[in-house]
Amino acid sequence: MTSEQIRQVIIDILERIAPDEDLTNLDDSVPFREQMELDSMDFLDIVMELRKQYRVQIPEEDYGNLGTMDSTVTYLEPLLKDVESTV
Repeated sequence: MTSEQIRQVIIDILERIAPDEDLTNLDDSVPFREQMELDSMDFLDIVMELRKQYRVQIPEEDYGNLGTMDSTVTYLEPLLKDVESTV
């Protein structure tokens, strides 16, 4: 998957988790929690969706890498590089 495809996957997950959020002006360098009403359960839902859809295991100590869109895409690129995008 390319970085743009990974970004779209995350957008799709965020749209399902927080359907009332407007993601059109999402700033990729600002933490999700500063831009959206996400709690810790929502964050875990993101991790679980990645596991369910792409079999990506994200250890708890790596959760800090998923704070912004930029850091999330950077973290996921090597894990998803050989995965075919369904986006």
